Amino acid sequence: MAQMLLRNFSARRACGLLLSSQKQQQETCGLHTTPACCEIRKLARLRVVDNSDLGKRAMAEGRPPRCIHVYNKRGVGYIGDKVLVAIKGEKKKGILVGLKQNQRPKQPKFDSNNLVLIDDNGTPLGTRIHVPIPTILRTILKEKTLAKGADYTKVLAIASRYV
Repeated sequence: MAQMLLRNFSARRACGLLLSSQKQQQETCGLHTTPACCEIRKLARLRVVDNSDLGKRAMAEGRPPRCIHVYNKRGVGYIGDKVLVAIKGEKKKGILVGLKQNQRPKQPKFDSNNLVLIDDNGTPLGTRIHVPIPTILRTILKEKTLAKGADYTKVLAIASRYV
């Protein structure tokens, strides 16, 4: 009889531990513990840092633009890459001017993924960039200007500060 009570007690105890672990799992089910993606891939949220009307309205409403396509072979965006974004129901192109992801040595790492909106021929939609942009962007955009037909040096002209 004592052995039977002991078995029932241990079974209940094991069941209680099992139930408490299931309860903890259910409570933490909605919590995401993985870190936010720091790479610029499809559906990555970006922050518009120029003073274009479209960018200001999107950021004021709390609906930041999302990346639809990265114009390079890798599919992952880096500083100076051109991306296609969906912003306020429209498709616009932009240039990445600051990233969260780890950079090469002596390149700054930013707190947010920054974007400057441009039109099809490379001229920026805004007239001012509010955040500092990395100095390495000068050489990257000049190389892309010579290789492509678009003129990306106008983005450098409207920047007020370099890091």
